[in-house]
Amino acid sequence: MSNQYLDPNLKIFTLNSNKKLAEEIAKVVGVELGKCSVTQFSDGEIQINIEESIRGCDVYVIQSTSFPVNERLMELLIMVDALKRASARTINIVIPYYGYARQDRKARAREPITAKLVANLLETAGATRIITLDLHAPQIQGFFDIPIDHLMGVPILASYFQGKNFTDDIVIVSPDHGGVTRARKLAERLKAPIAIIDKRRPRPNVAEVMNIVGNVEGKIAILIDDIIDTAGTITLAANALVENGAREVYASCTHPVLSGPAIDRINHSVIKELVVTNSICLPEEKRIDKLVELSVAPLLGEAIIRVHEDQSVSPLFDI
Repeated sequence: MSNQYLDPNLKIFTLNSNKKLAEEIAKVVGVELGKCSVTQFSDGEIQINIEESIRGCDVYVIQSTSFPVNERLMELLIMVDALKRASARTINIVIPYYGYARQDRKARAREPITAKLVANLLETAGATRIITLDLHAPQIQGFFDIPIDHLMGVPILASYFQGKNFTDDIVIVSPDHGGVTRARKLAERLKAPIAIIDKRRPRPNVAEVMNIVGNVEGKIAILIDDIIDTAGTITLAANALVENGAREVYASCTHPVLSGPAIDRINHSVIKELVVTNSICLPEEKRIDKLVELSVAPLLGEAIIRVHEDQSVSPLFDI
């Protein structure tokens, strides 16, 4: 692919959540980032100005709805409204990390389903397509009535671990029953068996490890999850693996939310490396020695090109 994308109707904009990733994606596609400003009025209201014509253009907006989640979400909704009113032909939202996805069903009485609410907000604002990465629950795709391309982080993580050329036995470990499908996909790529940590969660962000289903004794264990938030689950899982005979423990995830005590917990845990993607922009204080960050820019950039050229996106699942 040449360094410059020739269609002037393809425009990529970024808001405030992850400018570095947006710059990488624009470089992959071969375009300059579009000019826009995101500021706030004195009372905190968000003001967006698009500083170039986008009439009749296919616009791609890159924005993770990560911390501060509500601010990032409002930026995105306001930007979509601005694009619609400026006569963009299509408004394609690239959401590397889709916030509010953990409330995807009513687990208890009188609970909201925020993943569906956010989908409704984006559609009502005027989005015409969503490109996203590792939704917390795959069924969230069905919450949208517009096309959605749901990409996977597993191939990126698998490629990193393949490059380490582990000569000893490895085992892929799911930290809970809900992540077994993800663990199996990684295990297939690394030609390794899987194990499952059977845990119970008495309340949100508090996990209690029960036991391990599968053999981890003497093996290099690779934990995989979609999100690591407070790191309670992943560090308890790592301890349980070592107690059951695992020789080394690596942890991996697509979305490093890493809130509250997460960094301190990982630093003081038995985890040798935490392998994540740059779907969420991490501040310097969270970039600890144990952290390895992989870029999703080539994947998302290629997805944008394929969508724009009306090509199939499914080959990206096999890279």
